Amino acid sequence: MLKVYNTMTRRKEEFKPLKKGEVSIYCCGVTPYNHPHIGNARPFVTWDVIRRYFAKKGYKVHYIQNFTDVDDKIINAANKEGVTWKDISDRYIKAYFEAMDALNVRHADVYPRVSETMPEIIAMVEKLIAKGYAYVVDNGDVYYSVEKFSHYGKLSGRSLDDMQAGARIEVNTAKHHPMDFALWKAAKPGEPSWDSPWGKGRPGWHIECSTMSLKYLGEKFDFHGGGSDLIFPHHENEIAQSQACIGDDHSFAQYWLHNGFITIHNEKMSKSKNNFFTVKDILKEYPGEVIRFFILQTHYRSPLDFSDERLKEAQTSLARLQNTKAYVDELCAKQGTADTAAELASKAEALRKEFYEAMDDDFNTALAISQMFALSKEINIYYQEVTNGTKAFDAAGFKTVAAIYAEMAEIIGIFEQQEKAEDDGLTDKLMEIIITLRQDARKEKNWAVADKIRDALKDADVVLEDTPNGVRWKKA
Repeated sequence: MLKVYNTMTRRKEEFKPLKKGEVSIYCCGVTPYNHPHIGNARPFVTWDVIRRYFAKKGYKVHYIQNFTDVDDKIINAANKEGVTWKDISDRYIKAYFEAMDALNVRHADVYPRVSETMPEIIAMVEKLIAKGYAYVVDNGDVYYSVEKFSHYGKLSGRSLDDMQAGARIEVNTAKHHPMDFALWKAAKPGEPSWDSPWGKGRPGWHIECSTMSLKYLGEKFDFHGGGSDLIFPHHENEIAQSQACIGDDHSFAQYWLHNGFITIHNEKMSKSKNNFFTVKDILKEYPGEVIRFFILQTHYRSPLDFSDERLKEAQTSLARLQNTKAYVDELCAKQGTADTAAELASKAEALRKEFYEAMDDDFNTALAISQMFALSKEINIYYQEVTNGTKAFDAAGFKTVAAIYAEMAEIIGIFEQQEKAEDDGLTDKLMEIIITLRQDARKEKNWAVADKIRDALKDADVVLEDTPNGVRWKKA
């Protein structure tokens, strides 16, 4: 039974899909005005694993993720560079995909943009005005009246009085209540704008996600997610707008999932504090799968402190699993009719069950990965027994083990960036020649040449391993 922690109810609940065999997900995307940082990446890696897991369990997944391509930060960046807002958003949307592709994040089914959803946004604002939940002020701004929505604050667990007392709110005499928020902003000189019944302008931040999620997933869908920083005000305001517009307090998202922050020395990482590391820069030092693995070794709701040391630890841990993958590939290429892998296959089935139980407990990737390490250890033992001749190889039995290991890896999203065989085996042939030359040097006791070859390969991140079946090579 799959249980998820629902921010709305503050407890774990059994997941019951609205449509049998289907899962609908909306995840708030990026505002593309800069390269995504590692904190931006966490929700997308998290939801990628969730999507993979549901798909592996046989669900048809509908996944929507937006781009806020019209925003103050984008406009400011465009003005600073002397280019258009679209130039900025297009540039960094491209950068987003490059970063996420490196992290093995599969693409969403739809990536709606604010700039392409204006008719629907305007229509929703009109409906909220007509129903008495929004009002137009003299300059053409449109505000949502929070006092009209009796459940305002139910996601964040705050009351209007508490919000007002604890907030720094600029005085705006046009508002009916200090916490009222903009649905539509009247145009300012030099800003992008669209025609509306209230004059030229552009949407407020919150209305866009309400409109896009309802457009692509309907009035009720399963999951809405994002970082914990979105609980208030963004997701709180989405609920107020959407449920007021639909007229049903039980509509909109049924489960709210929020990932914890990535911190630097226990302080939240953010561009506003200038204490962030972009995925692009981290990729100069570490492969994308290491970054992904670093994120997933901690449960998604827990804070995750970023450091070079933690990344190195993740790199070492992932290398252990990759080494086992090399053993699996080597054994799968062998022939064997013995019956020696039945016990290993039984252990693999048990660890698969525990892996799924961990994922069923609010997508606990940290615990699931520990089951993968347990299976890795068992495979390594079997590999050594086969290669040193104490056990004959069981091709049929090991096939089950290999499939389970691959299944775990697919859900976690690793082993997907190994070099493609685009050189027609040239690399293997060259390595065979190099290894032969080193072996010849060792036979002739020419240790200086043998060591020179070994050290040169090490500098190129190639490691040689002596096995009973000869010398193996692998990338470090």
